[in-house]
Amino acid sequence: MGYIMELRKLIGSRPIIMTGACVLLFDNKGEILLQKRKDNGCWGLPGGALEPGEQLEEAAARELLEETGYIARDLKIMHIFSGEEFYYKYPHGDEVYNVIAAYVCVKYGGLSHPDGIEVEELSFFGLHELPENLNPPDVPVIEYFIEKKRQW
Repeated sequence: MGYIMELRKLIGSRPIIMTGACVLLFDNKGEILLQKRKDNGCWGLPGGALEPGEQLEEAAARELLEETGYIARDLKIMHIFSGEEFYYKYPHGDEVYNVIAAYVCVKYGGLSHPDGIEVEELSFFGLHELPENLNPPDVPVIEYFIEKKRQW
């Protein structure tokens, strides 16, 4: 059981500050990997919460592998996101204010394998052909990348 789950046993669904990491993984066509989440049915970025003692880059790589089967060979920090815009209430009622370290990855290995627990499906999308039902906390992260992509 992860740190956040243990914390939730103590505090219930009240808002917490949750630090985590996500990965914007791109294939050789420049398409972004999105995962269809089981909890809300939305498409989003691989990622999750930081565990005690873990570095943000380690959390990004771990979550990518656990959720998608892909192994990050090189992660580059894109930006740290936080603030009111990153408040989220999960379908089951837990509330969080996310602090997210977003990484870009273009060098990776492994085989596509959705975990079946948190992830229903994986697919690559062109940046101008994204699905309409994006996971709310991931929208500003993806928009930031699109705005700044010339830097990458």
